[in-house]
Amino acid sequence: MNEKRLGFIGVGAMGGPMARRLLDAGYALTICDVNAKAAAPLVKKGAKRVKSPKQVADLETTILVSLPTPDVVHEVALGENGIVHGKAVKDYVDLSTTGSLMAIKVANCLEAKRISVLDCPVSGGVRGAEVGSLALMMSGPKALAKRVKPALDIIGNNLFYIGKTRGAGQTMKLTNNFLSAIGTVATSEAITLGVKAGLDPAVMIDVLNASSGRNSATQDKFPKSVLTGTYDKSMATRLLLKDVRLCTEEAEALEVPMWMGAAVRQFLTYAVSQGKGDDPSISLVKLYEEWAGVEVAKKAKRKPGAKRKTAGKK
Repeated sequence: MNEKRLGFIGVGAMGGPMARRLLDAGYALTICDVNAKAAAPLVKKGAKRVKSPKQVADLETTILVSLPTPDVVHEVALGENGIVHGKAVKDYVDLSTTGSLMAIKVANCLEAKRISVLDCPVSGGVRGAEVGSLALMMSGPKALAKRVKPALDIIGNNLFYIGKTRGAGQTMKLTNNFLSAIGTVATSEAITLGVKAGLDPAVMIDVLNASSGRNSATQDKFPKSVLTGTYDKSMATRLLLKDVRLCTEEAEALEVPMWMGAAVRQFLTYAVSQGKGDDPSISLVKLYEEWAGVEVAKKAKRKPGAKRKTAGKK
């Protein structure tokens, strides 16, 4: 691996901030994305944009990809103009969430061409990508994980080596996103219930975060996106559905029952069917607001965590 040269394919909502951090750290990047608008800010910062994954793989020995769906990952890695046909590529790092079955398929094909493969899905959302605080779940050759660690340290501050088993990082990521989806939907239900009953949602968030009900939605998403009425910087609902679907399908293949998985998958499927697929997943609370006839943000009398009166103290 050339320590200061990388290929980066997929510079959208997650890939863009990651690539930008690498450029800021002094890496020379060859990038590829079908969206010229997404690539433009990186080109302005010095990245070289090419037209196909193969062209990236003809120029760079190490390639990182951050792509939205398993089908796109398959096309980029193995398609007619895919990475597999490149002349220079030696190392492939997949930062996408594809599920273990696709990860294994891609790894088998690339490794047959003597390209080392590291499965490395990330968690932490757009905010984490912007500030470099992502969690990375690596599986594959330990030597490859060591080679790319300097670059990955710029992307995230929590690197976990899950093991050498192909697809293990994907399984870990799917379980995480399943729990994240459950937290978002369950918190939406709970907060809407409280607001309908007359509770201040900011007070509810404070109580939940000091109690056993706390989760990433109560600690981060609701205070920053729901109570402020911004509903921004969370995974698109259609992508969250994709991850939950992959998780339940993997569970079915392994004969593991997932009662909650089935319920949240059905709810997300409904939301997408109602035209909410491209909306940030945190805005799912709006469905509950509509059904209950309340607006959570308007009922917040102060910001969560703001100074408040405590019983028994003067």
